[in-house]
Amino acid sequence: MYDVVEATRSPGALDVAEALTAAARELHESASPGAALDAAVRLAVHLLPGAEHAGVCEIERGESLRTVAWSDDIVRAAGTPDLPHWERLWDAPVVRVADSGGAAGERQGLRSVLSMRLRADRRRLTVLTAYSREPGAFDETAARLGRLFTAQVSLALNSVTVREQLTAAMHTRDLIGQATGILMERLDIDAQAAFESLVRASQRENVKLRDLARRIVGATDN
Repeated sequence: MYDVVEATRSPGALDVAEALTAAARELHESASPGAALDAAVRLAVHLLPGAEHAGVCEIERGESLRTVAWSDDIVRAAGTPDLPHWERLWDAPVVRVADSGGAAGERQGLRSVLSMRLRADRRRLTVLTAYSREPGAFDETAARLGRLFTAQVSLALNSVTVREQLTAAMHTRDLIGQATGILMERLDIDAQAAFESLVRASQRENVKLRDLARRIVGATDN
């Protein structure tokens, strides 16, 4: 199997198409959105020229930032530095800072910053940021490659999220089916009546249908 880390170790030998394909394959194989983000920050360090560290932050408009994935303890320890350029990401997909100067990120030696949007809506941004301890580490080539990479990350993240939602929906359907079967047996009623009974109980107790079904199945198992 093609190894994206080996492919990017020597910039002169970098085959961008193959490296991005290998990265996309690994991202799409992630078991969950969180795992996809963990893979993204690790791959960003190896794929983006000049990158030494990487992290993913969620930014709420008008509120503080939250780091949700990091390549190492340096990024984790830096927390959520209030870098002024992040406000520009509401309008621009990629923002570079040659030297963070006196910003909070510098406390961990994170001088150069390359931030790239992964997701955006009116209230929230999800941003992948590459860092370097050297000022001026990210050039236009790194920014262009970053946009290609984040496009792959975004696609994989959407795919993994949908897959997780479908899995959860199937599990919910199975739970409701089991709970319906239990009520049919207990109350000696047909499937339609059992399901309607389950729905009424959910509404009466103000409990989600899947949670009520899980409770009924769990009580029977015990």
